Amino acid sequence: MAISKVWISLLLALAVVLSAPAARAEEAAAAEEAAAAPEAVLTLHADNFDDAIAKHPFILVEFYAPWCGHCKSLAPEYEKAAQLLSKHDPAIVLAKVDANDEKNKPLAGKYEVQGFPTLKIFRNGGKNIQEYKGPREAEGIVEYLKKQVGPASKEIKAPEDATYLEDGKIHIVGVFTEFSGTEFTNFLELAEKLRCDYDFGHTVHANHLPRGDAAVERPLVRLFKPFDELVVDSKDFDVSALEKFIDASSTPKVVTFDKNPDNHPYLLKYFQSNAPKAMLFLNFSTGPFESFKSAYYGAVEEFSGKDVKFLIGDIEASQGAFQYFGLKEDQAPLILIQDSDSKKFLKEQVEAGQIVAWLKDYFDGKLTPFRKSEPIPEANNEPVKVVVADNIHDVVFKSGKNVLIEFYAPWCGHCKKLAPILDEAAATLQSEEDVVIAKIDATANDVPGEFDVQGYPTLYFVTPSGKKVSYEGGRTADEIVDYIKKNKETAGQAAAAATEKAAEPAATEPLKDEL
Repeated sequence: MAISKVWISLLLALAVVLSAPAARAEEAAAAEEAAAAPEAVLTLHADNFDDAIAKHPFILVEFYAPWCGHCKSLAPEYEKAAQLLSKHDPAIVLAKVDANDEKNKPLAGKYEVQGFPTLKIFRNGGKNIQEYKGPREAEGIVEYLKKQVGPASKEIKAPEDATYLEDGKIHIVGVFTEFSGTEFTNFLELAEKLRCDYDFGHTVHANHLPRGDAAVERPLVRLFKPFDELVVDSKDFDVSALEKFIDASSTPKVVTFDKNPDNHPYLLKYFQSNAPKAMLFLNFSTGPFESFKSAYYGAVEEFSGKDVKFLIGDIEASQGAFQYFGLKEDQAPLILIQDSDSKKFLKEQVEAGQIVAWLKDYFDGKLTPFRKSEPIPEANNEPVKVVVADNIHDVVFKSGKNVLIEFYAPWCGHCKKLAPILDEAAATLQSEEDVVIAKIDATANDVPGEFDVQGYPTLYFVTPSGKKVSYEGGRTADEIVDYIKKNKETAGQAAAAATEKAAEPAATEPLKDEL
């Protein structure tokens, strides 16, 4: 199971150093001006959403929740940007949808809204939908969106048109003999697809580019970046191959997890990747840092052909990661690997000279995975049973009972609101010996791969025969009780299901070992 978007946000939030706010007088003046003007942000809902998307060839939509603090912070900036962009020629439209409203929840589900605020760009009547990945303050929103409505790739006609390529960001430039043919068409198709992520340019004059050469063999795609080898080229113009080339080339060989906001886009890509991840955590401000860094970068080069992504993290900035992986500062320096099956391998108190050997043992399959788990409770007498990673399979899949299990976070307001409701439902069902209501702190325990937990609270219902469904019932005690009574398996049903399963042909491939 990949790291959820909820946790990606938390990992980065704990690393961010907020810039100083603008002067209070300027903020007050802007607020007064915004309040005086009519609202420029369109309010969309289930009844008018499709018509608005069809009407506007380009529209930015914010999916928000009224209770969300981040949404409240964004609101005045979003409105200010909408007012400024309403004067653009052509006008650029900003809209919002209350995704917390029951009638709008199908929209949120359709467009995979998993957190708030979520912003998406809809182009060409919704035929092309992209995540908004720009700034969250008015001026930045305006600048970003103006670029999004122009051509996906801009022609570089002179050296002064190419100075932006050295601004410390990632840029992709196509170098052609002429602006026609399959290669150019594929390049523009890719530019349109990835324009929210990168700036694209094209030229017939390679010598106009930084470190350019008029004699370069064209056509080619050149990627400029502020790290590693600075420039990389590809001559494969297959759209899929180009996309893979850009994805592989646009992340540093070693991603740095610190408080520098310039590194956060690379961290997002790193944690969103399904590839195995190696992470070295230590204190960046202590003496041994340079020797560890040298040894780690050397290991990265040695294992460059392996399918693994590398990160080096400062423990001061990486508290979110420590919490997610169940680590403690006194274990550092430490090296951790999370593979594509979410199995984890740990070497704590690692020495610089041990890094290469430990990584070799991992690639040779000699390491034993570890699991983050709270201790199994000695007493578990409350109506809602406490489950941890070390006993979740015994309680949920091997108990022979119907189990409603909640994955929660201690800080989650919705979880706190649900807690007494689950207690009431569990107390009502205490006489039902074949029913268990349980909960697991998903921030302190690894979530097994059988469950997809992207937010909190997440509830699943599992029957004695192993049937597992995401709980989509009501959130009152009576509704939970009714759901369980209607959906639970009796002993006879479970036995029949087990007999039927035993009669099925053997699987052609062995099942994966459970964590």
